[in-house]
Amino acid sequence: MSAVLERIRVVSMGLSPYEPTLAAMREFTARRSADTPDELWLLEHPPVYTLGLAADAAHGPKAGGTIPVVQVERGGEITYHGPGQVVLYTLVDLARRGIKVKQFVAMLEQSVIDLLDTRAERKRGAPGIYVNGAKIAALGIRVSRGCAFHGLALNVDMDLTPFSAINPCGFPGLQVTQTRDLGIKDGKDVLGANLAAILVGKLEHA
Repeated sequence: MSAVLERIRVVSMGLSPYEPTLAAMREFTARRSADTPDELWLLEHPPVYTLGLAADAAHGPKAGGTIPVVQVERGGEITYHGPGQVVLYTLVDLARRGIKVKQFVAMLEQSVIDLLDTRAERKRGAPGIYVNGAKIAALGIRVSRGCAFHGLALNVDMDLTPFSAINPCGFPGLQVTQTRDLGIKDGKDVLGANLAAILVGKLEHA
């Protein structure tokens, strides 16, 4: 069986510190070969702000806060990760699968929409997924040698307060929401597993 057809590995990692996980993603991507199976990592992070390549310091957070701030190589602006949020890192060889970057981003967005049903939608010029104008999922990827890493984050059942210290994804006044506030009873483990399964299906039939 060719590597393209080998089933994607879904790895559940629990609560994982951000910077060691980032280092592991970078190492996986740098060392992978044409035969390395793709992997999806499901996890949640302790509180951390991450800044994408285009991040503007004006979008926060202000200096002196207690939550760490980490500059990373993904696309996009500033976002927040914390317990109760599903993070799905997508270590996918796009070139091997014949998937273009914009197509992959659309695939990630559609996976969240499929998970949340018709209440979720895209917003022109603002990557991610929204419900009634409030952001429920953020995404940002990096592609190196045709291979993607980083991924998306879905707010499930978390303290949303740290979002108030930033302009989420660079949009002043942008409201955020989470699945709990939509009346979705499934927790992060169930929603994370379902989200990964939806994305696996899309990747394997691309």
